[in-house]
Amino acid sequence: MHIELPEKRYYGIGEVAKAFNVNTSLIRFWEKEFDIIKPKKNAKGNRKFTPEDIKNLKFIYHLVKERGFTLEGAKTHLKEEKKKALDQFEIIEKLEGIKAQLLKIKQQL
Repeated sequence: MHIELPEKRYYGIGEVAKAFNVNTSLIRFWEKEFDIIKPKKNAKGNRKFTPEDIKNLKFIYHLVKERGFTLEGAKTHLKEEKKKALDQFEIIEKLEGIKAQLLKIKQQL
């Protein structure tokens, strides 16, 4: 999955939900279910997600929505192989980005 977010230090829950094409309630639910998502909260209680949180959300989205893991299965997968799985996911994500760029160049030719 490739999401379009501007490069910033913090992202609001609305723009994160829009980038993932899900409801804000799902983002809040995943925040409660998965320990690796820890957004900062301002004085009003608004969630501010860091780029690290976005990376973790992408991985959770990949496991749950694309690969069809249950929430418990995704939690187990994260606990058992967190570092290895995240590294592999980052590599795959970079390769998919390169593929998209190459396809765009191909269309322009």
